[in-house]
Formats: sequence, C-alpha cells, structure tokens
Amino acid sequence: MTTSALPSPCACAAAPPMGRFGLAVLLSGGFITIFDLFVVNVAIPSMQATLSASFAQINFIIAAYELAYGVLLIAGSRLGDRHGRRRLFVLGMAGFALASALCGLAPTANTLIGARILQGVAAAMLFPQVYALIRVSYEGHARRRAFGLLGMTLGLAAIAGQVLGGWLVHADLFGLAWRAIFLINVPLGLVAWRLARHMPESREPSGAAMDWPGAALVGAGLALLLLALIEGPARHWPAWTLASAGASVAALAAFVHMQRRIAARGGAPLVDMALLAQPRFAAGCLLVMLVFSTASAMFLCYALLVQTGFGLDALTAGMIFAPASVGFVAGSMAAPRLVARFGTPAIALAALLYGGATAALMLQVGAAGAGLAPWTLVPALVWLGAAQGAVNTPLVNLALGLVEDRQAGMAAGVVSTLQQVGAALGVSAAGMLFGGTLDAYADASAAERHARAFASAMQFNVAAILAAAALLWWLGRRR
Repeated sequence: MTTSALPSPCACAAAPPMGRFGLAVLLSGGFITIFDLFVVNVAIPSMQATLSASFAQINFIIAAYELAYGVLLIAGSRLGDRHGRRRLFVLGMAGFALASALCGLAPTANTLIGARILQGVAAAMLFPQVYALIRVSYEGHARRRAFGLLGMTLGLAAIAGQVLGGWLVHADLFGLAWRAIFLINVPLGLVAWRLARHMPESREPSGAAMDWPGAALVGAGLALLLLALIEGPARHWPAWTLASAGASVAALAAFVHMQRRIAARGGAPLVDMALLAQPRFAAGCLLVMLVFSTASAMFLCYALLVQTGFGLDALTAGMIFAPASVGFVAGSMAAPRLVARFGTPAIALAALLYGGATAALMLQVGAAGAGLAPWTLVPALVWLGAAQGAVNTPLVNLALGLVEDRQAGMAAGVVSTLQQVGAALGVSAAGMLFGGTLDAYADASAAERHARAFASAMQFNVAAILAAAALLWWLGRRR
C-alpha cells in the first residue's frame, strides 16, 4: 500500500490562518487523489468485461495515472509557489473533476487511458498544494495536528478505495458498473472547488521557475519505457517495442545532460544531478523505487486473482483486502517509535517481514492453485499490510535525511516523483510475469491459471523487497 509523497516546499511565505472548514476542504483534495490510486484495482474485471480491454490496456489504465502524477509533481509544487497555492488547488480540483467525468464516460479502453493521464496531471497540480498550504498556514502543535489529520485522511482513502470502491462496482448503481468509481469524484470535486475560497492564498514568487523541456523529456523517456515493458511481452517483442526501449534510454540520457547544463549555468534544473551523484542519496532513491514498486503490483495481481480467477465480486474482494489496510495503519503508527529507538535496522527488519509476508502469499496461492479459498488469505494480508506500513512510513524521512538541509526541497521533489514512477514500473514488471504465465497455462482452468500467474508475479515483489532490505542494511552501516 502506498500513499503519495511529500513534495516539501522550501522557504514558504506565511499565509493567513486556515479555519477548520478550509482544512476540511484541503484534506478532501488529498483524499480524492489517493482514493483514485487504489479504487481502480477493484474495478479491473468490470473494465475488462465492458470495454473488452486487453491485459496490456489494464496495465496502462493503472500506470498512466501514476506516471503522469509522478512526473509532474515537481511542476505542481513550483507552479503553486509562483502563482498561488490556492489557485493551483482550485485548478487542480476542477481539472480532476473534469478528468474523472471523462474516465466515467470513456467508450473504449484507449479513451480511458487518455483520461487517466489527464487525471494524473490534475492530481499533480492539486496534491502538492495540500502539503504546502498546511505548512505555511500552521505552526508548532497545530501544524503537527494538521499533518496528523492528513495522514489519517490518506489512510482512510486507501481503505475506502478497496471497500467503498468495491461496493460501488458491486452495487452497479444505475447500471454504471465500474464507471461509478470515477463519476463519484465529479460532485465531490466540484463542491471542494466551490468551497476553496475558505482556504488562504499563499505564494513564494521567488521560487524556482519550471523546467518544462526537462519535464517533457523525462516524461517521454519513462512513457516509452512503460510502452516497451507492457506491450513487448504481450506482442512477443516486435521491432518497434525494442526501438521504444532504445528511444527511452536516449531520452533519459538527454534529460540527464540537459539538467547538468542548466545547473552549470546557474539555472534551476528539474532534478539536480549533483544530488543523485551522492551515493547514499542515490541508494535511498533506488530504495524508494523498489519498495513503492511492489504496492501497485500487488493490488493489480490480487484483483485479477480473486475476481477474474476465482469469480468473487468487487465488494467481497475489497472486504478480504480491507484488513490489510487496517494492518497498514497499525504498522504506520508503530513505525516512528520503533525507528526512534532502533534506527535504520528497524526499517530493515520491517522490510524482511514485508518480504516474508509476500513470499507467504506467493507460496500459499501457488500451492493451493484452483483449490484456494480466498478468505484464507486474510492472515497473510494483515501481516503484509502491517509490515508494509512499518517500511513505507519512515522511508521518505530516511531518504531525505541522507542530504543536507539546503537540498531538502529538491530531494523531497525527487523522492516524491520516484514513489509514483516506481509504482508505474512495478505494475509493468509484475504484469509482464503475470501475463506471461497466463499464456503458459492457457489450457488450465481460470482459477488455476490466475493462481499460477499470481505466484509468478510475486517473484518480482519478493526480489524487489529483498534488494530493498539489502540497501537498508548498507545504509545502516554507512550511517
């Protein structure tokens, strides 16, 4: 399970105090963006049935939102600093409502993918303002309380994505099926957009200008990489998918060169490459990508396993997974105390427990095959959720603690972006294994095929988590 990152603004101009009503509106922005990270998973089988979506298209529906969201988070933060954080919140909320309507009305899978990209763009404009406005509107205990309420809101959004989303799909309100999970955002977004006047405005006009060419280049490079990873296995690697992978490498290399040139002439690059040249911070960034790549992969594979493979409805699938969300909240609450007492080794142990829970799920499903009773997954899912919460919660602070204070703003933007980029890449990597195994067991029953595919895909998660645990051990020794 993953919530979004913390795009931490640097020196922020003070804003007028924010009342409780304004804070509630602000928190609704955080809720709606995280809700849409999670809710799509329970609707995957319904989308496949009504849109005749291929497995690759399902991967894009999930990854497109995460990639657009991640790549433009820094842009959203900088635009809010320069043009007004409340203004960007309002624009982002209105854009999110419009994009959600386009998602809900999408006639084809490709149209839905395009609308999901627009949703991700709007979320990237909206979400950084939530953190920035809390930071500049409160001080001391009031700020800690506001951030605590935000953390609780994001946790509830993750749980609601599974349970409320499952109910919406299962209830099939007005015959809308999966479309209801998007259309519900429209009235919520419009109400929040209308009530945003209760929030204070703040800006930091001296903030860095936005590097749009750099954002376009890194976005194109990552999109080409996802295209190759998702379409390549599905189409048996035709020449154009290999060309896409090569173009991705070229675009990302050009991005690195561009960022170094901007920094050399005293400009404000999107990413300071000198920051990534620091071995410990580079390791921290890789660590963030590895850990956050596993969450979206798990959601995708779990939904396909229990709904498409075993025929459960969306509500039952969400209810089975809901205890994992409760475990995540419990692990998140325990993590700060454990890290304060034991340091980085506590996070490394939590990572090993997370990997153990993933391996236990993989072995349980693989051994049971078509005879699996989905409700028997609950104990391992609770274990997984608690361990994941204990890893994810302190991970961003750990990575940001690897740089000097003067670099914290840039580092926060980089880590924020890598959370979502890692999630998108995880979907494509696990999806590659899942789809390949489905094809290999084409003659087996649906339940057997999906059980085998789930066990195969979870090999990626286990490997990523073990690599993360090794990095945590190394960082612990270096610290």
